[in-house]
Amino acid sequence: MAIDGGLAGLRVTIIGLGREGTALARFLAGRGAEVTASDIKGPDALASSLRKLEGLNVRLFLGQHPPEVLNCDVLFLSPGVPQEAPVAVEARRRSIPISSETRLFTRLCPAPVIGITGSSGKTTTVSLVGRMLAAAGLRTLVGGNIGQPLIEHLDGIAPSDRVVMELSSFQLEGFGAAAPPAQAFPPGGWSPHGAAILNITPNHLDRHPSMESYVAAKANILRYQRPGNWAVLNADDPVTMGLQPLCVGQMLLFSVTRRVPSGSFLQGDDLVWAPQPGEERRVCARSDLQLRGWHNVGNVLAAVAIAGAAGAGVDAMAEVAGTFSGVEHRLEHVRTRGGVAFYNDSIATSPERAIAAIRAFSEPLVLLAGGRDKHLPWDGWVTLVRERVREVICFGELAPMLERLLAEAGDGGPRVHTCGTLQEAVELAAQVARAGDVVLLAPGGTSFDAFADFEARGRAFRDHVLAL
Repeated sequence: MAIDGGLAGLRVTIIGLGREGTALARFLAGRGAEVTASDIKGPDALASSLRKLEGLNVRLFLGQHPPEVLNCDVLFLSPGVPQEAPVAVEARRRSIPISSETRLFTRLCPAPVIGITGSSGKTTTVSLVGRMLAAAGLRTLVGGNIGQPLIEHLDGIAPSDRVVMELSSFQLEGFGAAAPPAQAFPPGGWSPHGAAILNITPNHLDRHPSMESYVAAKANILRYQRPGNWAVLNADDPVTMGLQPLCVGQMLLFSVTRRVPSGSFLQGDDLVWAPQPGEERRVCARSDLQLRGWHNVGNVLAAVAIAGAAGAGVDAMAEVAGTFSGVEHRLEHVRTRGGVAFYNDSIATSPERAIAAIRAFSEPLVLLAGGRDKHLPWDGWVTLVRERVREVICFGELAPMLERLLAEAGDGGPRVHTCGTLQEAVELAAQVARAGDVVLLAPGGTSFDAFADFEARGRAFRDHVLAL
């Protein structure tokens, strides 16, 4: 049955025609809303999105956001559009409510929503949770910041389903309290029925004005929960644990370092699920996991706590934990050539993520690092690279800075090379690597100096490696 949501006749404007904006335009047009969509990109760059809107009653403005776009009842911002964008600032000045595809979906969704956020590990954990719930026999949909937007699947969702959503800080910004029209958009903020924060470390400071604002956006996943809701927090992360006062419902923890009363933890070599104090159930051994890296032990433990809170049993948890080998562009093994293993961790768009990738290996490393800086601290990265990496190949906009940071650290570190492009970096890595080495793409920077996103960069890395 189609869900209307009081949208018929509503004048809406969508800023940004990426995946979310395009899906939202299709959904709103199908519900009888008067839809305007605007993007600063031109028609050539948006060809794929425009094809999906053919035949729909959607008014388009491309290449600019003219004043007419604010002749609306609600303004929808896509995640790539900052809250400080001029069009959003002017909308607030005119008291035009601002919403998003994610916020609208979660308001209309008839099934309980499980939201998962964090600075790293979101996609792996969301994928694990989705598979664990499915293995437990629960009809499960996975979406949000991972895969396709869920708004167009709304009519097929039943109250008994489970919806698992990866939520970025950009998406969570839209969950804060606002005052939209009462009929279609109830006032106040929103948090999911089940929420999890995996970790909070400096990230996206090229977009958020400060670390405080970044943490505040993440905190929206907990801020508006109700007593009957539940939340999972990382007991090993002090920033995340600092948000405990926002947990008004059941709180579960996960930890790789200590036993927790409710949640999941590592005990010796065993992953343990504790649904409540005094009740502990072994899930599997750490040696059973297919995923590499200490950080992925934490991701699996997080998934155990989240899936357990959502209704999965230990058999389903163990089945998935022992067979799940990862998501592409996340420590993805591309090939082994001449005894050299090539791994794609293009998702490592921050120094913290790159550090986790480096720590996942004990083999000698040839590291490919670069991209575009996000204005994050590199000190820990420099220290670990000097300890663990034999050859560093810098590429992209970050190359001069990384080369300088490693030089300033003094003698005794890895040999450092500089290339202009990722292809040149791969070809050089193949020359300097020896049998038994790992060539690891863990850039530490975003892809936007040369690629549309980290996935495009990861695909290019795979292509270059397979072409060797």
